[in-house]
Amino acid sequence: MPDMPDRGPSFTVSIAETEAELRAAQALRYDVFVRELGGGGALVDHDAGLERDAFDPFFDHMIVRDDRSGAVVGVYRLLRGDQAEAAGQFYSEDEYDLSRLRASGRRLLELGRSCLHPDYRGGAAMYHLWTGLAAYVETHGIEILFGVASFHGTDPARLAEPLSLLHHNHLAPPDLRVRALDGQYQDMNLIPKDRLDRKAAMVAMPALIKAYLRLGGTVGEGAYVDHAFNTTDVCLVMDTARMNDRQKRIYTGQSTGQTARKPAGVRAG
Repeated sequence: MPDMPDRGPSFTVSIAETEAELRAAQALRYDVFVRELGGGGALVDHDAGLERDAFDPFFDHMIVRDDRSGAVVGVYRLLRGDQAEAAGQFYSEDEYDLSRLRASGRRLLELGRSCLHPDYRGGAAMYHLWTGLAAYVETHGIEILFGVASFHGTDPARLAEPLSLLHHNHLAPPDLRVRALDGQYQDMNLIPKDRLDRKAAMVAMPALIKAYLRLGGTVGEGAYVDHAFNTTDVCLVMDTARMNDRQKRIYTGQSTGQTARKPAGVRAG
């Protein structure tokens, strides 16, 4: 996660409360996941330029606005355990067996559809997205965060270095180790540990996954090949109780002298 710069644009983090705010989030998702990455889906509205699905009504949609333009430049989709019960499942259960997380008895939060406008990547917008998430987690007493994160493309041979690094160095502990479903299961143990080029693997690793690893995040067993979205997905799992002091400071923004502000509109419960 990047440090907060001293100067730059001002941002506001909130939970979408209106249909217009939700559509702005879906429009940014369309630009990133459909136009940029070639994804699709049954409910994607190409005419209106909206990336959406049947789960959207059940999620909280965290948005980051550039205060100068008012544009939504960052999005996070958040689903608590009680919301998943209303939806009938977690979104990730279409790709991963989450029975170990469910059996933990701990408060779960599923993360998804995280994206930034290309002009805002690698800067303060990501910082605000992270600190907004930290405030949400505190508000709702969340203990375990999880969700699928994607590599672009569906050819495992091209992703062998980063997938193997995740398998060898970052597997979730057994009690939290979810597993990709058999239909599109992809073994991540593609290169022996002693032959890995760690530098090349990290260069090929998406920024979001690297950020989770810095915070002590881990991955489930196996990747899931999502042909509809043109991605290869891994399930990230982060146990807040296992974060060390340094990781907690990074996560909450305290390492930069900033504190996480509760996003406007965050609901209790």
